Amino acid sequence: MDRVGRVKERRTNMRFLAMTNHYVHDPEFCNPAAGWGKPLVRHWFKPDGGGQVEKNVRDARHQMLQGMPDFPDLAALNAWLEQRCLELWRETPHGRQPGTIADVRAEEQAALMPLPVAFDGFVELSKRVSPTCSISFGRNRYSVPASFANRPVSLRIHPDRLVVAAEGNILCEHARVIQRNHKLLPRTIYDWRHYLAPRHCPRTNGVQWPDATQTRGALRNGAPFLELPPAFRQLQDHMLRKPGGDREMVDILALVLPHDEQAVLTAVELALAEGVPTRTHVLNMVGTGLSTAR
Repeated sequence: MDRVGRVKERRTNMRFLAMTNHYVHDPEFCNPAAGWGKPLVRHWFKPDGGGQVEKNVRDARHQMLQGMPDFPDLAALNAWLEQRCLELWRETPHGRQPGTIADVRAEEQAALMPLPVAFDGFVELSKRVSPTCSISFGRNRYSVPASFANRPVSLRIHPDRLVVAAEGNILCEHARVIQRNHKLLPRTIYDWRHYLAPRHCPRTNGVQWPDATQTRGALRNGAPFLELPPAFRQLQDHMLRKPGGDREMVDILALVLPHDEQAVLTAVELALAEGVPTRTHVLNMVGTGLSTAR
């Protein structure tokens, strides 16, 4: 709700309206001036709505929340809540019709509309990518492909992830980092692949490929490349021991842009296993498809 006016005057949030249209139902809100409580959404198992919010919350605490085990993540919690709701439906009498809530639901299942695909609910913000190829959100920074440096993008905020889009395409996706303790320092979440893409040059309004010298320096000391897969890190250790090895390593990493990343990674693993960790050997295997054929 964007604004609550007098009596029943409402200005509904556009994303909420999109959700109601997606699931084909009308939004219905409580009246703050009414003295009979807050109505529930009219469910199939409680057709009259009613003013039983407080009682239902109290019952849910006893039936579900008390004695609830710990969960490693939100997905595990949601799975447990869904299973617990199904169990309660099988145990709870409907009250108005014979049988349990699960029995009545099974009878009415044939008359219900098929459920559409899940609504993609998110909050969308406009952001501008920094010259260092990142955007800020919630005290943290998230990397964006270098081709969109200094350019506007759309940030779609989900409960568990952040999606960056521009020009009708999805650019990248990050797991959302939520730090409620403000004593912790802000974090920067990198994806090393983002720093291999060509950059947008605002001066010429054209595409500018990354400076190989800067990329090689970042490869030695840059934070984005600290999270390379183990095979790439092992190859990097070999490459940086010889003159010009940093340039060869940049060329190998850049293979993930036009080729399948798993194919390049397999080629690197084979080169290490064969004792020939060189750029030429990896390029030959990726180019001839030997990395996927073996």
